[in-house]
Amino acid sequence: MDCLFCKISKGEIPCYKVYEDDFVLAFLDIHPRSNGHTLIVPKKHYTDFTELDEEIIKHIYEVAKKIVALLQEKLNATGFCLNANYLDTQEIKHFHLHIVPSSKEKIEDVESIYNKLKN
Repeated sequence: MDCLFCKISKGEIPCYKVYEDDFVLAFLDIHPRSNGHTLIVPKKHYTDFTELDEEIIKHIYEVAKKIVALLQEKLNATGFCLNANYLDTQEIKHFHLHIVPSSKEKIEDVESIYNKLKN
């Protein structure tokens, strides 16, 4: 498959990885809406929400809770918006969940945020 998120999941394209297990990969968005803007993608290609089975949905949201806790701890984020891709509006047709922390702080470069999360 020639999908950007599939290539990132396979390690063919580098990313700022925040979390990984056998089923999902979470990484920082390279065009963040706020500091810590993270995407969670299943490693298996699913075009959109309608293709996900209940187990992977549950797992994605369990991982989202871990990521939110990390963002709270490392970036002092206090609020979050979670939204999934919508087939008609997303450039990449691979299901992904956005975790966008609420912040009034100036957006820093992704590498600086990544270093804060890893320390």
